[in-house]
Amino acid sequence: MGHSHSHSHSHNHGHNVNKRALRISFFLIASYMIIEVVGGMMTNSLALLSDAGHMLSDAAALGLSYLATTFGERKANKFKTYGYKRIEILAAFINGLTLIGISIYIFWEAYNRFLQPPSIMSSGMFIVSVIGFIVNMLAAFILLKGDTSENLNIRSAFLHVLGDLLGSAGAITASLLIMFFGWNIADPFASVFVAVLIIISACRVTRDATHILMEGAPSNIDVAKVQKTLEALKNVIGVHDLHVWSISSDMPSLSCHIVVKNEQNSQTVLQEAKKVLHEKFDIHHSTIQIDTEDNPCEQSGHCN
Repeated sequence: MGHSHSHSHSHNHGHNVNKRALRISFFLIASYMIIEVVGGMMTNSLALLSDAGHMLSDAAALGLSYLATTFGERKANKFKTYGYKRIEILAAFINGLTLIGISIYIFWEAYNRFLQPPSIMSSGMFIVSVIGFIVNMLAAFILLKGDTSENLNIRSAFLHVLGDLLGSAGAITASLLIMFFGWNIADPFASVFVAVLIIISACRVTRDATHILMEGAPSNIDVAKVQKTLEALKNVIGVHDLHVWSISSDMPSLSCHIVVKNEQNSQTVLQEAKKVLHEKFDIHHSTIQIDTEDNPCEQSGHCN
């Protein structure tokens, strides 16, 4: 049932890369966020302040993600039998909700500015937003070196930074429009553009985290196909009580009952089942109960 040596080695390497990426990105974003808050207040730019608000959530999100990744290394105990890996999913869920709240606040502020467009110091806004764009590019590049495809926590942190990157681009555009054409209304327009992008990514991350917390089957695993593959094994009569879920975003688990023709085949079938789950579906954590034809378990899971 355990990991192969190469799998655990690559998993640990990826884990360390993720931790380093989160730590460096956190310090980058947190440091620049302070500059952007001051710049936004001095220039009276909502686009900068909304981006700074997003950067504040980024700093919190990255810090939370780093703590979750570090905390997730703690070993399982008799109270937390799976360990603390699911803290990663809780962190992603909180990050998603935070982003939704911030984007709603930006919409409200932008609405007020549409009614009364304020005067904005466009040159200062331009300088601050260009520096912000460079900082976010650097943070995004660092996080891309982590596991953004499989690890939900790294992906949610990356989406935070990506939203910031687009926010800085929006602020640059708005500052140029104000500078050359005097279009002060470009400032709330830019902040609404950012808020829309933020809320889309936030809903996606929140949905994925909720799916895992609800013990949903991983999106990359076809449960019907898993069942058919197990039922196709030699000496297998049937498979029931099949459950596939995720402990964390990159740790799928499975449990099931396999009915075999006779008891002599049980160990062979068990080994074959674990092998096929490992090789075809990348499931390394499985709990399989072997039932015999003459003493099957009921579909409810209660054995005779």
